[in-house]
Amino acid sequence: MDRLDNTIRPYAWGSTTAIAELLGVEPTGEPQAEMWLGAHPGAPSRTDRGTLAEVIDADPERELGAASVAKFGPRLPFLLKLLAAGAPLSLQVHPDLDQAKAGYADEERRGVPVTAPHRNYRDANHKPELVCALTDFDGLCGFRDPRRTAELLDALGVDSLKPYVDLLRARPEDAALREVLTAILTADRDEMARTVTEAAAACERLGGDHAPYADIAHHYPGDPGVIAAMLLNHVRLQPGEALYLGAGVPHAYLNGLGVEIMANSDNVLRCGLTPKHVDVPELLRIVRFEPRDPGVLRPEAAPDGEELYETPTDEFRLSRYVLTAGGTTHDLTLATPQILLCTAGSVRAGEHELSPGTSVFVPTGEKAEVSGIGTLFRATVVA
Repeated sequence: MDRLDNTIRPYAWGSTTAIAELLGVEPTGEPQAEMWLGAHPGAPSRTDRGTLAEVIDADPERELGAASVAKFGPRLPFLLKLLAAGAPLSLQVHPDLDQAKAGYADEERRGVPVTAPHRNYRDANHKPELVCALTDFDGLCGFRDPRRTAELLDALGVDSLKPYVDLLRARPEDAALREVLTAILTADRDEMARTVTEAAAACERLGGDHAPYADIAHHYPGDPGVIAAMLLNHVRLQPGEALYLGAGVPHAYLNGLGVEIMANSDNVLRCGLTPKHVDVPELLRIVRFEPRDPGVLRPEAAPDGEELYETPTDEFRLSRYVLTAGGTTHDLTLATPQILLCTAGSVRAGEHELSPGTSVFVPTGEKAEVSGIGTLFRATVVA
């Protein structure tokens, strides 16, 4: 197995302390948003044999296994991250696989440069994702029941929001949500900025269920995404709890440290809370206007102490081991590639001693025995 040296991405919304504290190092004073573990071309992990991307490219079947290569191609199909949100991320959705393929082909046909800021589809893959909290972790996930949202907006006493309140009390629910989100994103920017300012002040005054949206408005004053965010469920994960984000589900991470895993893709359509391009017509085509429960996941017991986060996605499979005193050794050998990430304590993986924030790549079939006292996350595929 290969010890990984991973890149930390300094996005502006990142926490200045969370990743440093996990690693046990002094903060740099700059935002540290994500640490990437994998073979993504944007920042592949480094090993003694070269970057992980180079290692896999040299012999895909040896590293990934014939079954994974046959199913996903000669590449690691997932990206694992430590994600540390110090401020809200953009409100966003991801396409399903068919939508991604069609959107990518269309933009290629039209000659839209892959690096263009208005490009929606940078690859032909979908981007389901799962985030597991390491600390208290706040996020938005899926549309709240429109009637409850109508009550939340009505309580603000903002006259310019009353048409939205009336729409949200109408039927059918999917049409009401579509019409309100469309109205928010296509409203006059100056008028919407005034509405957001007034709504933010009311949220600050009321607190309670309104408090998360006051904080969002503090980071994004005047942004229409503040009102769009109020259509969504607010959820606070406790450590060990997780959220699965499938295609078309609007979401945003607000604050906290977590382990995130996703299919290898950069396809994001934004709804707000960002200075980046928002393609409203394409967004409305991708969003699934379905009220839903956030669906908080808790790990399910599997053999040999494994705790599994069940999802419908084959590109990744995330589980964890909470190792305790007693000297038990767990054999994690699989016929699929793995990344093992320590998030607490001290874990021995083969010949490697792992402390929080350190990791190894385990090629398919490679012997992988772990022991120690701590928490270890295992990322692999369903091949």
